[in-house]
Amino acid sequence: MKKILALTLLLMMSCAHAAQEPEAVFNRSCAMCHNGQLPMAPRKGDHAAWKPRLEKGADSLLKSVTNGMNVMPPRGLCMDCTPEDLAAVIAWISK
Repeated sequence: MKKILALTLLLMMSCAHAAQEPEAVFNRSCAMCHNGQLPMAPRKGDHAAWKPRLEKGADSLLKSVTNGMNVMPPRGLCMDCTPEDLAAVIAWISK
C-alpha cells in the first residue's frame, strides 16, 4: 500500500507544471552532491537510497528540500526554483 501511495504521489508531482526542466535544475544545482560526491546524499537513480525517503511522502520530501536537511542547503541551492520545480526535480532524480 505504501509503495502504491508513494508512486501515486510521484506521478502527481511529475504532472505539476514546472517552469524549469528537472534535468537542467539537477545539473545546475543538485549534481555536485547527488552524483556521488557526498556519500550521505542519495545518488540519482539509486532506488534503494530513495525508497525510505519516498515512503515518508511527497510533502515531507518537498519540505526537506525546501528547508534544507543535514548538510543539504535550503532549496538545494536552487533559489529560483518554485515548489513545482523542486517537486519535478525530486521525481526526476528519484526514478
